[in-house]
Amino acid sequence: MMSSINFHNFNTSVDLVDKLSQNIVKNLQGAIDKKGHATLIVSGGNTPKPLFEKLQKMELEWEKVTVGLCDERWVSSSNEDSNEKFVKTYLLQNQAKKAKFVGMYIDGMSAKKAELVCAKNFKEQLFPFDVLILGMGSDAHTASLFPNNPRLKDALDLEKKEICVSIKPQSASYVRMSLTLFAILSAENIYLHFETMSKLAVYKEAIAGHDMYKMPIRSILHQDKKDIEVYFS
Repeated sequence: MMSSINFHNFNTSVDLVDKLSQNIVKNLQGAIDKKGHATLIVSGGNTPKPLFEKLQKMELEWEKVTVGLCDERWVSSSNEDSNEKFVKTYLLQNQAKKAKFVGMYIDGMSAKKAELVCAKNFKEQLFPFDVLILGMGSDAHTASLFPNNPRLKDALDLEKKEICVSIKPQSASYVRMSLTLFAILSAENIYLHFETMSKLAVYKEAIAGHDMYKMPIRSILHQDKKDIEVYFS
């Protein structure tokens, strides 16, 4: 039995952000009520910036929330291209400043050598995840699972139960650290958030086919473990 994909189409980005932020806070509060704490895993890129700016001002027991990343460029957290810097700048402000953050980048260590350390940190402080927000690139990558990459076989192998994988994209800058498919699908609530008609065309192509190595987002859309909430405007 395939998982359910619930597609939510909004007229404006503002409408999308309003609804998605409400649902994320509801999910996080539900986790806090159930077990005393919650974890939120987020992506970088331009798309989530308005969502982060909305979330940071929302009422929640943020001191009981731990935030982590879907993926990271292997650069210092002071680098402008760092997802950690992006999240700290746009999400961990105002109310959300009280949340704890667990990064991926480890200074002085290559991404490949840091896989086990990163996985250990995530297992101890974040895993399994309560809420995870994915993006999607125009090449159909998600997190840092890039098309036709030699590491995809490991990254998409659910039997291995690995958490983190280092990847060198052929079509993008920087070596990356990414969550694996196993780690992503551990999340209780999974959201895929993208905007623009060009991304919608990518999404429709991904839904229509099954080659995960050509379009890694398919590994999320064509699986039988978790429902996916798709937010588009």
